[in-house]
Amino acid sequence: MIGFLLPQQLSILVRKEGVMAPTYWLNLFSYKSWTEFLDAGGQVTGFREGRAKSVRRIKPGDLMLCYLTGVSRFIGLLEVKDRAFTDTTPIWEDAVFPERLPVRVAIQLEPETAVPITDLKTQLSIFENLSNPHAWTGRLRGSPAKWRASDGEAIVAAMRNASANPVRRPFDPAKLARRPPILRTSEGQSLTVPDNDDGGTLDDVPSSADAEKAVSTHTEIQWLLAKLGNDMGLNVWVARNDRNRDCNGQRFTELPGLLESLPVQFDVPTTKTIELIDVLWLDGNSISAAFEIESTTSVYSGLLRMADLVSMQPNLSIPIYLVAPDDRRNKVRTEINRPTFSKLKPPLVDICRYISFSDLRKNIESTTSFIKHMQPQFLNDFAEECVLDDG
Repeated sequence: MIGFLLPQQLSILVRKEGVMAPTYWLNLFSYKSWTEFLDAGGQVTGFREGRAKSVRRIKPGDLMLCYLTGVSRFIGLLEVKDRAFTDTTPIWEDAVFPERLPVRVAIQLEPETAVPITDLKTQLSIFENLSNPHAWTGRLRGSPAKWRASDGEAIVAAMRNASANPVRRPFDPAKLARRPPILRTSEGQSLTVPDNDDGGTLDDVPSSADAEKAVSTHTEIQWLLAKLGNDMGLNVWVARNDRNRDCNGQRFTELPGLLESLPVQFDVPTTKTIELIDVLWLDGNSISAAFEIESTTSVYSGLLRMADLVSMQPNLSIPIYLVAPDDRRNKVRTEINRPTFSKLKPPLVDICRYISFSDLRKNIESTTSFIKHMQPQFLNDFAEECVLDDG
């Protein structure tokens, strides 16, 4: 067994002495499961029973890339010390994770100093040749998962640099909040089934005062998104039933980039669905991004519209965003992983990301002076993935 080396040092050692190079594996953690792992001594990582076959392939000396869901950052590196074993001794509260590996913590970062995966998008193969700008999140839906050596080396180098030269990147602590419980199908697919008290159902009926406030907030967010796209030099589309509204005296119809009609490229049912999406950004005839805004207690209706679109046009490559209040973050994750949406091809969770109202407002304010030079992809710097913490 060799001690832990830098990737470059290890590569030299492999060439010179024929030492077996380690394999890199993804190890998903929620903030809670990461904290519980460390509190238990940081010597055993675990996975679900259905992952036993993959866990058995991991050998001593392999390296586990610890990814913190919720904030989409690499938070640590574990070196595997011995072969896998099965044990049910309690370590984690929400799941047993009986398929276990003895490990040593080689790198440990804090959530604020952990490495955002999007900082490595020019170095990681998962960002190459994407069928959809969000398709890379599909590689983060379960663990352990074997990753390319070149990707592992880039991540380790970034984490070692973050450890030696920490940079604090603040975020909303709510992103680390408790996640919805995960259920498993007989095929091993991870799903969620919302409880009746899970913060809203299809039958939610807000009070008149709440409804009026929700409409006002919805219009504000719709205006911000439409104006943002317009200011970036894009054409914009506002849902046909909303385009005559105004926000604080500013009318949607006054935006120079507002389209009167959508480009003719889809069949009638698809076009009818697209026309009702809250906001679209278009570059010529191509849709650059689609936004559904949910300011009431239920987030289901917007997801249904997006699901209809995916069902009718499964090969359509459009970045989709659900924009909702900050306190609906967990609700969004729960709803988007429903069986109805998880069985789409592609699953909605692979192509849809969440943007909180506060993150949208904050990032628009911080980019006002140079927004015309921005590209739509800047949304992914703060949009959140919705994959489950499927360890």
